[in-house]
Amino acid sequence: MTMESAPVPGAGQATAVQAHTVHPPRRGDGGTRELGGGRSAVRLGPAAQLLGADVAALAVTFALCAPAGAPWAVIAAQAVAQVLLHAYRGLYRLALSPSVLSEVPALLGLALLQWYVTMEVVDAWAPAHAFGWAVLAYAAAAQTVLCACGRAVVHRLRHRAAVRHPLSTLVVGQGTVARQVTAALCDHPEYGLRPVGRVASSAAPEEEVPARPDGAPLPVLVSPQEVGRAVVQNSVRHAVFTAPPETTPDGPALFALLTGYGCRVWLVTGDTAVATRPAGGRPDHLWGFAAHPLQDGTHRPVSHAAKRVMDAVLAAVGLVLVAPLMAVCALAVRVSDGPGVIFRQERVGRHGRPFVLLKFRTLRPADAQESATRWNVASDGRMSRVGRLLRRTSLDELPQLWNVLRGDMSLVGPRPERPFFVDRFSRTHPGYQDRHRMPVGITGLAQVNGLRGDTSIEERARFDNRYIETWSLWQDACVLVRTAGSFFRLGGS
Repeated sequence: MTMESAPVPGAGQATAVQAHTVHPPRRGDGGTRELGGGRSAVRLGPAAQLLGADVAALAVTFALCAPAGAPWAVIAAQAVAQVLLHAYRGLYRLALSPSVLSEVPALLGLALLQWYVTMEVVDAWAPAHAFGWAVLAYAAAAQTVLCACGRAVVHRLRHRAAVRHPLSTLVVGQGTVARQVTAALCDHPEYGLRPVGRVASSAAPEEEVPARPDGAPLPVLVSPQEVGRAVVQNSVRHAVFTAPPETTPDGPALFALLTGYGCRVWLVTGDTAVATRPAGGRPDHLWGFAAHPLQDGTHRPVSHAAKRVMDAVLAAVGLVLVAPLMAVCALAVRVSDGPGVIFRQERVGRHGRPFVLLKFRTLRPADAQESATRWNVASDGRMSRVGRLLRRTSLDELPQLWNVLRGDMSLVGPRPERPFFVDRFSRTHPGYQDRHRMPVGITGLAQVNGLRGDTSIEERARFDNRYIETWSLWQDACVLVRTAGSFFRLGGS
């Protein structure tokens, strides 16, 4: 466990958007409504409908084709296998122009694979219920037809819903392709994307400003701050890039900003040989323009769900195991420094959302201003021996296991910082705000590489972004092992 501390850089000119400067709109009850939640519903709703259609088709196929008395365990295993195989082939991905006919080859091939494996398993496990090649062919064909029919119904319903309730969309780009894509979205509501603004560089003004379907001019946004406000105010759900983000000056920053707000990002271009096309993805188009979904490398819902489960389980177990040690620490703080054992401080979490971080108190700040803006207190003469020991051993951070259990933090991730310093570092260190793409953590890749105490903020941000881009559960496990080893070096601050 670590405690960050480093020299505070001077203020500078803003070079990028700070994720924490524009918060999602608030609900009527005063709570914060996370925009990503609505967007997740947009992504997962159609996927759930397709999954339901596939499972229903499999159930009907089993009722028609499976031998009487076939083991239910085999049926359940095949249902799970079907979902996994279809997900692997991208059959649950959101598409701009879904087509059942283009899905039939994949559906047929996977059905044949499923039923062949089922035939072999049943023959080995329950020979009395074994079936032959004729049943396999009949079952695979029936499953393919039923899946295709169910998916056709889902696609039709989605098409009608898209026309009735189009989603707010930003078009990012300029020039002929950008204007044509905007016009195509306005003229063809079946895509379900309603342009509410264009994002263009102020250095290259448009020859012609496109208009909304009602004739009103379409706003042109020229700064990341304007983009952030537009996303929140218009509940933007999709963003369409007309050039790869990495090929434009502000592209990477805009891409990080939009994905940070949970927008579904597309690359729509006249070039049919775009290098960023996902491997194995089915071809898609928007009124003849090649269309490809873009992801930031961190959008892996299943893996992130597994990370959250791992965090919750380990935090719960950790709280139980270290409860006696925490009681000793709390008693020592109470006897040495008086009332107020737990220190609470606002920190910035994922997507710039604030939360209250918990620690054992090692120093009582003079006031709230000092707590929010003073950087390093490791050498403060007001700190007691108990406080110094807790900081040196990082035991003061044990209460953060409760933050992890609550979901405010993860065990592994970029270390959270106070809003005052996030604001300063985001202005002076390019890429610092990108750290907020992932949940913040008790420890991280930067900390286990020695970047704790009075070390470089720029280097920490570099390691944090490296962790995010290469994130995996195995990497989390490695960081936790290395963090456990650091306890023996007493490297806290």
